[in-house]
Amino acid sequence: MSREFTPAEAMEFFQKMWNPLGMPIPGMPAAAGAAPNAAPGMPPFMPFPPNAMNPFATFDPAEVEKKIGEFKAIETWLHMQIGMLQMTIKTLEMQKASLEALRAQSQSASATAHRTSAKRKK
Repeated sequence: MSREFTPAEAMEFFQKMWNPLGMPIPGMPAAAGAAPNAAPGMPPFMPFPPNAMNPFATFDPAEVEKKIGEFKAIETWLHMQIGMLQMTIKTLEMQKASLEALRAQSQSASATAHRTSAKRKK
């Protein structure tokens, strides 16, 4: 039978997996008065105290609502950029078709001119 992990054991497992050498991670908070690679009461391979990376440690519904608003604004901006990109692609396709039509027309006109000049010479 398997037993369930405690939250501390789960955090320890993930930290071992994520940072097996226990190197300090730049920008991660260290526990006050602790050695650079260890927090009080923790093995030395834990580079940061528990819950330092937990995004729900300071769960505040107002902050979540603010993040939702920010992400919706970004989503709207991305949709607008996709529309601009699609319009640019369609414009370039139309320009390509126009250039191909002009090239075909000029080639047929030059071929006709060569035929008429060859008939006149005979």
